[in-house]
Amino acid sequence: MDVFYNPNGIGNVLIVPLGNGNRYEVDHENVGDVTKITDNEGKVLGYNIFNASQYLDLDSSGKVEVTESLLNQMKNLFEKNGLNDSLDFDLSPKFVVGYVKEKAPHENADKLSVCQVDTGGEKLQIVCGAPNVDSGQKVVVAKVGATMPSGLRIKPTELRGVASNGMICSQKELGLPDAPKEKGIYVLDDSYSVGEPFKF
Repeated sequence: MDVFYNPNGIGNVLIVPLGNGNRYEVDHENVGDVTKITDNEGKVLGYNIFNASQYLDLDSSGKVEVTESLLNQMKNLFEKNGLNDSLDFDLSPKFVVGYVKEKAPHENADKLSVCQVDTGGEKLQIVCGAPNVDSGQKVVVAKVGATMPSGLRIKPTELRGVASNGMICSQKELGLPDAPKEKGIYVLDDSYSVGEPFKF
């Protein structure tokens, strides 16, 4: 899970995005230095923590990975402010190295493939539209719960009637510099190990 901290750009505020909502129908509640953002149905979309450096050990800026230590500091802050929201976030890596074990044609779409992908601890079925995907490849997998650089949050979905749980990523989707212009997934070399977190 990643949060965002840019003291030079937006000030001493930690942004904790949790979900997407209608940006015209959001509400917020201020509890001390914490602003809780919800949609019109009460679903929590995220938090803004003001004066963040007073409460949290933040030694980097931009996208910041939430560690157990940082999460515990956030929990302590919420508790001190009387905010009883659960912060039991899944901190397992959301971008990992996967191995495409099988690739089969999609039954309802000529340009889609149904892939069975080993991510080290589990096998995921992912529908992929990249022309270069194939069995035997090591690839970057964005698991359910991942937030892409574009802001897209990966959710379980169905593509033309077939379940898909994650996304096999291209270099462009990962926001990598010098990404090739042609469409296609990012195929990794054998120096990567299946299941290891992919850092970018």
